[in-house]
Amino acid sequence: MSMGLCSEQWPGFEVTKDWNGADQVAIRSPRGASVRVCLHGGQVVSWRNDRGEELLFTSSKAIFKPPRATRGGIPICFPQFGNCGTLEQHGFARNKIWTIDEEAPRLNYGDNNNNKASVDILLKPSEDDLKCWPHCFELRLRVSLSMDGDLSLISRIRNVNGKPFSFAFAYHTYLSVSDISEVRIEGLETLDYLDNLSQRERFTEQGDAITFEEEVDRVYVGSPCVIAVLDHEKKRTFIVRKEGLPDIGKMHDDLLLLQRQTKSSRNF
Repeated sequence: MSMGLCSEQWPGFEVTKDWNGADQVAIRSPRGASVRVCLHGGQVVSWRNDRGEELLFTSSKAIFKPPRATRGGIPICFPQFGNCGTLEQHGFARNKIWTIDEEAPRLNYGDNNNNKASVDILLKPSEDDLKCWPHCFELRLRVSLSMDGDLSLISRIRNVNGKPFSFAFAYHTYLSVSDISEVRIEGLETLDYLDNLSQRERFTEQGDAITFEEEVDRVYVGSPCVIAVLDHEKKRTFIVRKEGLPDIGKMHDDLLLLQRQTKSSRNF
């Protein structure tokens, strides 16, 4: 491969093509877990445990054709989330072609007793992007898979020209669950939330855990660093850990979890 990333040079890594010809990077743990990242959108499109079970959801209505974003996996929302600005819904990052950063240090299993493998991908604005959002940036996403199959995403947004700008960022995560009535979320009790079904009116969560009996579309403000998503039917628990992104949202239809941050800075 011309990209310099192949399974022979970097055991555990593989670059393939998706159904539209876009490059995908696959990381495979020696114990059987795997993650696949598509460079169209910089999007994690698959995450499997060591038993080969898919842990992310992809909608049956998903459109797998650029420039449309894929509904499923972990889309990256930047520089806005929702329809709150002048850009397309959830920003343009999920519709662009990212690149692999060949110069970034690439961790692999066993290197200096390392227990994970990771790859860095980059998004820089095109001339068309700068016309609709005139801020020069570099968005870096590091995708890592531990030996035991834990997935971690670390994002870095660099202000290239030093002029301050505001942005919103979200990991628009779709988790694969069984019947939604069998799912509960722990860790959001007593928090305030904005209800998108009631014109973003602010309420306080009253339940000991979040369950789903009707349509839900909320953003929980100032959420803790750890929450748990329990799927009783599959006897599976997702532990979501985060830092630097203060809010968490949830919706009924696909059980998506998002983390959002808005800030203005000269250097970050």
